[in-house]
Amino acid sequence: MTIRSGLAAIALAAVAFAGTVATAEAQNNTVGGALIGGTAGALIGGAVTGNAGGVAAGALIGGTTGAIIGNQQDRRRAYYFWGNNGRCYLRQTNGSVVRVSRGYCG
Repeated sequence: MTIRSGLAAIALAAVAFAGTVATAEAQNNTVGGALIGGTAGALIGGAVTGNAGGVAAGALIGGTTGAIIGNQQDRRRAYYFWGNNGRCYLRQTNGSVVRVSRGYCG
């Protein structure tokens, strides 16, 4: 029972910390998604299995999934999005992608 309460305290602290991290408008949410996903995965893994192995597996799976989902949240208005190189791109209706001014990505 002590392990579960300790893990719950760590998870609660991680969620509280993740809420205080302010991201710049141009940043993506990869880290936030990983923190929230990892915390939720650890809680679920610990509750289902009741041992540390389940907590670790849940944190790993949840953190990875959260990072992937958070990274995909980087797209802004309509078809404008930030590339991994810090440049703004426009996805056109025919499927092609062109670089545009940073002002379009906001």
